[in-house]
Amino acid sequence: MLDQYWWGSVERISPEAPVPVVKLNEITLSAGGAANVAANVAGLGATPLLVGVVGNDNDSRNLFDHLAASGISTDHIHIFDRPTAVKTRIVAHSQHVVRVDNEKTHPLSKDQEDLVVDRVTDLLPAQMLLYSPTTQKDS
Repeated sequence: MLDQYWWGSVERISPEAPVPVVKLNEITLSAGGAANVAANVAGLGATPLLVGVVGNDNDSRNLFDHLAASGISTDHIHIFDRPTAVKTRIVAHSQHVVRVDNEKTHPLSKDQEDLVVDRVTDLLPAQMLLYSPTTQKDS
């Protein structure tokens, strides 16, 4: 998921409806959702493994750029024929005015789901510490 922020100012109310008219000053992008969590984990010095899906679009390329800047691998992210989820927040005078979600929430196809599950399954044994209650001694 890509988070997008539209920063601006309000100087008037729209004549078409009682809503503020935001004059756009700046747009910023950042990793959102699980990618934001991965960026926070990387910021703490750990190595996150991010598995998921994005679209073959400019939004996924922007997300990949942000992940690369945080040192996060995109090797386990599948690119499918669906748009990358983008959450756009419009902020005026430090006030969150509205959020616009641009995403498809329909499930992945069975083949796509299998690819993602297989990737997670392949990664787990190498990245997990195995814990067995039978190896612990009673005190």
